Amino acid sequence: MRKSRIVTVFMLISIMFTSLLFANGQSEESTTADKLFTIGMSQCNLGEPWRVQMNADVKSEADKYDNIKVIYKDAQNDTLKQRSHVEEFVSAEVDLLIISPKEAQPLTGPVSAAMAAGIPVIVLDRAVIGDDYTQFIGADNVIIGKAAGEWVVETFGGKGAKVVELMGLQTSPPGQDRHNGFREAIKGSDVEVIFEADVKWLEPNARKEMESALSRFDDIDLVYGHNDPAAHGAYLAAKAAGREGDIQFIGIDALPHEGVAYVKDGILNATFQYPTGGNIAIQQALKILAGETVEKNITLGSRLFTTDNVDTGGVELK
Repeated sequence: MRKSRIVTVFMLISIMFTSLLFANGQSEESTTADKLFTIGMSQCNLGEPWRVQMNADVKSEADKYDNIKVIYKDAQNDTLKQRSHVEEFVSAEVDLLIISPKEAQPLTGPVSAAMAAGIPVIVLDRAVIGDDYTQFIGADNVIIGKAAGEWVVETFGGKGAKVVELMGLQTSPPGQDRHNGFREAIKGSDVEVIFEADVKWLEPNARKEMESALSRFDDIDLVYGHNDPAAHGAYLAAKAAGREGDIQFIGIDALPHEGVAYVKDGILNATFQYPTGGNIAIQQALKILAGETVEKNITLGSRLFTTDNVDTGGVELK
């Protein structure tokens, strides 16, 4: 009898132990599979249509997955506010940070602080200084700027062309790169930049600066806008002065409802695509959160849209 009781107790203990192991295993597996990851999205501003599209692309991709939640913050073109937003995300211990910095230097420290806190960081569109981040995603703005310059030189066929350059924020890498690439391409040609201004990516600023250029120069052959809003603002200023028919306008971004539409409508002569990378950022974030190793840098491709090819989807930049 005593031996039977001992066997019975032993069997009961074994069953309970096995059940606990199974339950624990199930719990760990369930927790891993069902964990909700929080991603902080720090956008430098939503005053530019391209950045509104970036956030829309992030949201569209994120909405496909049930295990991620994205919290958005808009710095409203204020570097100090964006620094504060990054610090808030770090304090909240988000699982991953996506940031599109307003300026490189001031955001480098906060990004490094996030990395030091164990939060992976995807830098989107505008780079920071150094390489203390998990991944950078963006197009090559030097290549795009150079392609714009080559297009101008080829379009004017070696003849002299007087150009107005309306630049993006010159404390941001994209603005600097689009400027440097363009100047490299026109070097040694008869293309001459007769007026330049930093319009900080904003259409109203571009329109105002173009009005100044029109008042100073009787002959302007082309406007190179660092983004499509800049080119469009210049067009509106020229149209108000009755001079839009004498000037060509080119920009960068090529959003379907903006730059590409302007080319179709005959407002811009060309626009160069600058992908937002928003959807790719979410795809890469999921890999990082799953513990996968990802590329340090992802360079996005670009396309050129002109009046000749806009209806067939443009051509890829080589």
